[in-house]
Amino acid sequence: MPTASAALAHRPMDLLNRLASPDPDIKLKALREIKNQIIGNRTKKLAFLKLGAIPTVASILAEADSQLAQGDVSIADKNSNHYNYNIIIQSAAVLGSFACGFDAGVRAVLDAGAFPYLVRLLSNPDEKVVDASARSIRMIYQSKLTPKYEFLKDKKMEFLISLLNSESENVTGLGASIITHSCETSLEQTSLCDAGVLHKLLSLLDGSLCQRDASLESLAALFRNNPEVISKFVGPESGRALGSIMGLTKDRNPRTRLLSCMCLIVIRNSSSCYLQDIGIKTKLVHLLLELLDDPGQVGDEAPFVFSSLIMEKEDLQKLAFEANALDKFSNHLQNFRLHPKRFQGILLALADICSKLESCRSRFLSLQVLNLVIDALTHDSADVRTAACICIRSVTRSIKNLCAGYFMNEVLVIPLVQLLNDPLASVQVAALGALSNILVDFTTGKSTFVQCGGVKQLIQLSKSMDSTVRLNALWALKNMVFLADDRCKEGIFMELTASLLASLICDHDPFVQEQALAFVRNLIEGSISSVEFVFTESGIILDAVRKQLENTSKAEVGIQGMYVLCNLASGNEFHKEAVMQQLLSQVDNETQSFIIKFLQSNDSRLRTAAVWAIVNLTFPSSPGAFCRLVKLRSAGIVPQIRNMVNDPCLDVKLRVRTVLGQAMTFGDGLS
Repeated sequence: MPTASAALAHRPMDLLNRLASPDPDIKLKALREIKNQIIGNRTKKLAFLKLGAIPTVASILAEADSQLAQGDVSIADKNSNHYNYNIIIQSAAVLGSFACGFDAGVRAVLDAGAFPYLVRLLSNPDEKVVDASARSIRMIYQSKLTPKYEFLKDKKMEFLISLLNSESENVTGLGASIITHSCETSLEQTSLCDAGVLHKLLSLLDGSLCQRDASLESLAALFRNNPEVISKFVGPESGRALGSIMGLTKDRNPRTRLLSCMCLIVIRNSSSCYLQDIGIKTKLVHLLLELLDDPGQVGDEAPFVFSSLIMEKEDLQKLAFEANALDKFSNHLQNFRLHPKRFQGILLALADICSKLESCRSRFLSLQVLNLVIDALTHDSADVRTAACICIRSVTRSIKNLCAGYFMNEVLVIPLVQLLNDPLASVQVAALGALSNILVDFTTGKSTFVQCGGVKQLIQLSKSMDSTVRLNALWALKNMVFLADDRCKEGIFMELTASLLASLICDHDPFVQEQALAFVRNLIEGSISSVEFVFTESGIILDAVRKQLENTSKAEVGIQGMYVLCNLASGNEFHKEAVMQQLLSQVDNETQSFIIKFLQSNDSRLRTAAVWAIVNLTFPSSPGAFCRLVKLRSAGIVPQIRNMVNDPCLDVKLRVRTVLGQAMTFGDGLS
């Protein structure tokens, strides 16, 4: 049984004190002890981190490297070089262990300035030093916090090639890891391919397990969204390599199987020429579902790879459904000791399976796991909370269940509203996305959301400094007023205020402008009383709408703005005349009026919206229709519409004929 003094000697603070010892033997033993304590132990890493261990170890590494470079052998009765080499090896190992799977450790290693020393050690004549530094740097490159390696600058490409050509397994693995971490653009992919990297990575597929797996990850980075590189890979000379990767899906090692699946999926997603056979698709679905059962890292990552396979692909979602993927993922969801990463991945996979097919959503709801997803909204991990929101958003696309009011209940709505106060904007945006679907709620029973303070929260978020939050808050408000009764609309508008809405219509972000206009479009659709909202506070909303229509270069902003005018033009004579003032406000200017510009637009949606406004202004039963037609003809609007009688878009053509038909009821004087 260890004594109390022995236990104290292993405490973090005591070990740090021993690192300051002038005796290299004591220092070396302390480094080994720290390494052994922190490997795989996040709590220990954090404890040492708070005590400033990483700068201390980085300093020891730098000092030992400097002594070796100077040939310093002044330490009495010790083989200085022997200890310095071992201290360097252990220091590098400690730094790598801190960085492994621990972003705070990576940040501390980078801040301590250890990275350049580790890179320099790759040129050391001692193989063990090189291997230790390579392993450490590779751990660092697993983090997104690590700066991007700029392949195209100076002699960076030459250095990378030297790593890949090394006889050391760890050094070649490092080279591949750098590619995985930093290869992002098509130019970088092509440059790496032209430099012979593709050929080298292919040769590593026949290497050790470490080299093979590193190569598969790097190949995926080279292939992603680059059909040109893929065609070189599967061309006449390298065609066998595709077969090699296919063969690796049967490898004994589960990580190799996972990475080969990932590589094949990247090829399939990036080029429509390869791996489109239903047999391959089915095989990938079943392989990934099997890998989900792995208890370690492979099982944690398998759901993410599965999502990349089926995302936005209805045919693959159907195959997943037929393979009972929903049942499998749901069964895993009921494991209350899930690792946060696996939990996140399963939720995202469920979201992707349910994103398009009603049959998948129905099956998901029948499995009675929605409550588990709702519970995940309060999880400690922000990634899990976000994934739960995304899953709910996907499931709540079900029109059938929205019509039945299935999702408008306190159990679901209250935790989502609470997430609108989450400290992370990414979680807020995900919660807004889920609420946007729920708030469509065709039953008009939206009191649950109002009573728990949801409207106030949405309006508060519409003032956020983050444009993505503003955008999604408006999206939710837009959906809430869709088909809402007058009382609901009035309550929301009074809370929002005309001045805030006008400022959102004129927001610097065009996507926010679009949603603000879409909100107004839904707000004033329906009864005459709703139309009156745009005239409050001296008509500042209508002024803002005109300003955007006159100045926008984004078609979607023009479309929503024109539909605001369409809905306004469907009101009474006062409303129609207000629209006429907006349309003709530029007639006396040299600038082309926005309505003419929209009628001549290449975007058929914009042309349709513009013609719809004229349809509503010229309805024959309206008392002022004839006078408006005369003004529209004088402004060149009716002649422009006559030129559109053979518009290639059927919707536009039909609306044009409606306008011309209405004009004909007043006789030939308007021809």
